Amino acid sequence: MFKNKDCEGKSDEELVRLALENQDYYYCLVSRWENKILRYILKISSATKEDAEDILQDAFISAYKSLNDFDRNLKFSSWIYRIARNKTISFWRKSKIRSKTVSSDDDLELFKLVPGDDDLAKELEKKCDSRQIKNILKNLEEKYKEILILKFLEEKSYREISDILKKPMGTVATLLSRAKKKFKEEAMKQGIEFKNL
Repeated sequence: MFKNKDCEGKSDEELVRLALENQDYYYCLVSRWENKILRYILKISSATKEDAEDILQDAFISAYKSLNDFDRNLKFSSWIYRIARNKTISFWRKSKIRSKTVSSDDDLELFKLVPGDDDLAKELEKKCDSRQIKNILKNLEEKYKEILILKFLEEKSYREISDILKKPMGTVATLLSRAKKKFKEEAMKQGIEFKNL
């Protein structure tokens, strides 16, 4: 029987190599990433938890089937996020779900927009609640909402976002800058102003 201790101390990339020789090691990758990927799917979609779990399972099955094609220049986390994102988009298309929402109380974390700048998060907490944040995000274009989620909720680096979205890093930086601006504009429409944004 395979034990979690067999996973300890191994990098994702090392586990990929081992999983190609012994499929039991793939369990290590699934257990390491399933909660984060499920949370990500729920944040970028309006899928129910059951549907999100189906998307998650489909993503991990697809990743396993494509393990031989894993680009070792990428981080495994970027690769599995990209697969999950693509499976979520396929789900939207099949289900014709167009009204995607961000959910959870982690939304306030989104506003730690400048690393090390807690003043903005404090200002946000004073000025609006999670419901208002969701309303602001709901009115943003998907490309802006998604990049904010990846950067500030999923805490992905520019390189990882570039790998997940398959966009150049310069495009990621531009999108992020525009997303912050659009967020501010939408907040102002709703009567909320931020000095630090």
